Amino acid sequence: MSYPPDPNNPYGQQQQNPYGQQPQQPGYGYPQQQPQAGQQAYGFPQQQQQPQADPYGQQQQAYGYQQQPQAGYQGYGTDPYAGYAPQGQYANWGQRVGAYVIDGLIAGVVPFILYIIAAVAFAASVQPGTIDPTTGAYTPGTTSGGSAGLAVVFYLLAFVIGLGATLWLCHQEGTTGQTPGKKVMKIRLVRESDGQVVGFGAAFVRKIAHFLDGLVCYLGFLWPIWDAKSQTFADKVMNTVVITSN
Repeated sequence: MSYPPDPNNPYGQQQQNPYGQQPQQPGYGYPQQQPQAGQQAYGFPQQQQQPQADPYGQQQQAYGYQQQPQAGYQGYGTDPYAGYAPQGQYANWGQRVGAYVIDGLIAGVVPFILYIIAAVAFAASVQPGTIDPTTGAYTPGTTSGGSAGLAVVFYLLAFVIGLGATLWLCHQEGTTGQTPGKKVMKIRLVRESDGQVVGFGAAFVRKIAHFLDGLVCYLGFLWPIWDAKSQTFADKVMNTVVITSN
């Protein structure tokens, strides 16, 4: 059914439906369009949000940014609290023995020579006792004061030099991680917790703690042969390790 043109229409034409169909006129109100397929009955049609291109070549998610897994801390692996992982391998027993022998020669050769001189001087100062063959009387021996005093001087000198050399080795080991022997064998003493040098005080206490290694048939000095971290008993007490170094 058609209607005559509306004389009040300024355009003189009927409005056309953009979809090519005549809108159905309800009894009251304005003409209503039927919702198209895929659109909701009420409100504006919802368009699917497309992911935006990332300027760095990565595609973003619909909402928020794509989370990338964080890399682990350098030197600690994925867990920052996993503890220190030595950069080099643990020093083997042969390297440790070689360093100990070299340091022993450096610190002990001069005192050893002085001890020998002191012993000779003391022996020369002692005059043995004699027995009178006719009467059988025994005359006790005597000690020369000059030679005995010289022996004491050499003993004290040997002790002072030996102690000074030991303290110097502890200083080198605590502040740099290496004594001359460790430098030759290319190994280093560090803290097990963070791989840093232990300091003079800890190095000196560790030197004293080596008496634990000799309590039971020197078992502690042999312990690095089969220990997973190549530690002596003193190392375990002081929480230190000896690792390879360039």
